[in-house]
Amino acid sequence: MKKELFDDLLQSVCEAGAIVQGETAPSRVFDFTPLDVKAIREKLNKSQREFALMIGVSTSKLQHWERGGRMPRGPVRALLKVAKKNPQAFAEALEEGTNPLLANQRISSR
Repeated sequence: MKKELFDDLLQSVCEAGAIVQGETAPSRVFDFTPLDVKAIREKLNKSQREFALMIGVSTSKLQHWERGGRMPRGPVRALLKVAKKNPQAFAEALEEGTNPLLANQRISSR
């Protein structure tokens, strides 16, 4: 191994040790806390089909998330965080009557 690469690796290990020991704050922190998708949906008083249409995913994918399988990632995760934090604003922005993406979708009542 080249000395330069070894020195970079050694520096990284030393930085990681300092973070683990609480001497240094990490430069980035990632939140992997699972979202309770079912609770978010129920707070909005939506059926699985209605909620899936609102957020633009299939009903089967939503059901998978609610069962605790793979969790939503990327933009959908961000959207669900908004729904959890401010359900009223979320609902107003994505209701069938106000969302042009859902204008042609028919949602039957429960």
